[in-house]
Amino acid sequence: MAAPPFDTRLAAYAVIREGTDVLLAFWNGEGRRPGAWTLPGGGAELHETPEQAVVREVLEETGFTVEPRRLLGVDTHVIDAAKRLTEGAPRPLKAVRVVFEARIVAGELRHEVGGSTDEARWVPLAQVPALERVSLVDAGLRLAELR
Repeated sequence: MAAPPFDTRLAAYAVIREGTDVLLAFWNGEGRRPGAWTLPGGGAELHETPEQAVVREVLEETGFTVEPRRLLGVDTHVIDAAKRLTEGAPRPLKAVRVVFEARIVAGELRHEVGGSTDEARWVPLAQVPALERVSLVDAGLRLAELR
C-alpha cells in the first residue's frame, strides 16, 4: 500500500469551563503569521494517547493539570502545502483534532514561556465571537454544545 499524498498530525485539545468562561490560549503564530486564540492543547507525541497528550499540553500552556472527562468529538482540518508553517513542506497536512471536555484538578493559571502560546486566559463565552481565533475554537464549542 502506498503512503498517502499528505501528512497527518494527531492533536488533542480541551474545552474547559468555569461558570460562563472558557479557558483559551493565545497561539503566537510561531513568527510566521499573526497569532490567534485557540483551545489549550496540541500535538500528540509518538507514544502518547490523545488523553495523555491533552493533559501534557494543557499543563504546558496554562499551568493547570486537567482530567479529560468526556470525548466531545474529532474535528479534521486540511492545510494546503503552501500554507503550512513547516518550511519547504511539499505536502498538505490533515490535522486530526481530538477534543475533550476536561476539568481542572490542580495548578494555577500561568502563561507558557518559549512555546507556541504566549498567554492563557479565562474568556467569557459571550466575548468569544469578537476574538481573533482559529477554527478549532468554534469547532470545540460546537462539540461541547456551547454554540
